[in-house]
Amino acid sequence: MYVDTITDVCVWSGGQWLDARDVHVADGRVTAVVGARELPRGQRVLAAAGGHLIPGLINTHTHLHQACMRGIGEGEPLLSWLRTVGEETVALTPERAYAAAAAAATEALRSGTTTLVDHMWPNPSAEIHDAVLRALHDSGIRAVLCRGVADRADPSRKWGFDPRLMQQLDSALAHTDELVDATAGSRVSAGLAVPNPRSLTPAGMRQVRMYAEERDLPVSIHLLETVTDDLMCREHTGQGAVEYLEAAGFLWERLLAVHCVELDAAGRAALARHGVGVSYNPLSNMRLGSGIAPVIAMREAGLRVGLGVDGAASNDTQDILEAMRIGAYLQRAAHRRADLLGFAEMLAIAAGGANEVLGLDSRADGVVAGARADLVLHRFERDYACLPVRDPGATLLTCASSRTVDTVLVAGEAVVQDGRSARLSEAFLVDVLSR
Repeated sequence: MYVDTITDVCVWSGGQWLDARDVHVADGRVTAVVGARELPRGQRVLAAAGGHLIPGLINTHTHLHQACMRGIGEGEPLLSWLRTVGEETVALTPERAYAAAAAAATEALRSGTTTLVDHMWPNPSAEIHDAVLRALHDSGIRAVLCRGVADRADPSRKWGFDPRLMQQLDSALAHTDELVDATAGSRVSAGLAVPNPRSLTPAGMRQVRMYAEERDLPVSIHLLETVTDDLMCREHTGQGAVEYLEAAGFLWERLLAVHCVELDAAGRAALARHGVGVSYNPLSNMRLGSGIAPVIAMREAGLRVGLGVDGAASNDTQDILEAMRIGAYLQRAAHRRADLLGFAEMLAIAAGGANEVLGLDSRADGVVAGARADLVLHRFERDYACLPVRDPGATLLTCASSRTVDTVLVAGEAVVQDGRSARLSEAFLVDVLSR
């Protein structure tokens, strides 16, 4: 169902809550936010009295295929965990990839994510990529599908990537061109994904950047999730990880650096100097014992920081509301300050902190005319544990969950209705994940 008008809703717009508003939608975008009945209502109405409308949230980092790997490697440190996940990834079939991606995308939508960035592991199988793309289309979510690339092989993954999942860089980039063509005009766009600085040679970095810049594609890279990147880069090149990337010319405004837990002041300055964005993944960093990313210092350095949920093998959910809440609380605990990262700041991070890096519309002002009609309607009465509502923003940050998500619009289409997917049935997802 497509929606023309959302009626009588309390909406987050221009940095404030506006009560009793009608939100008008046409051609996938918000055309007006006005007082109730100030403009004629469309034929396809979403009655929203008592609800609270916010922009759809952006998950800047996940691995969709890991939705069939929940709970694996529990208690293992990063490198050991990576090897465990790697074995499962080598055995991945197109059927399993479809099931995992469909389930992860649907779970993401049900928590209010309207756009996700899938950082795909390198994989030589075109069928795997096709299956993930088909699942994204079927779910209705907006996505940036980042195709994995690497050109340095190492079974240990300390200085390179698993050779069983690699292919020649030229071939991987040629396949990315096919994905660019396949996604043209859809809700999915293409990008590139680099496992970490250790997985690309300097020559590979130059080739990947040139390719991405020629096609105006974003590139996602895991960076300094732990000290391993720095230790290995210094051992093999005599440079730290950020220095290594900068020397190879692999820092620019369309690069999204994921995690950055060990990013020091010099590294923050270098990334900011080149316009690099950052994906903050608090729950994954906690689960794997990686540490706490210096988000406050990153933002003070001028870095554009978005929110990531990470894959279900390290989170182990795709719930962006949980990530938003814990992302704020973790910084408060680290700094021993309760006044850090309130609702407005966390929503800005979660709805648009790294959008420019990814080539997505900015949503810093909330639900406003001209923005994409990627919207989330919360009904706090769906969960008594959210009541009473003293401050809608505080309730969203501290209490809301997928239980309060009533309707999710992507490009004006209600892809979640009454808290359930309007595209894929839960029975289907249970069936395909249980095989």
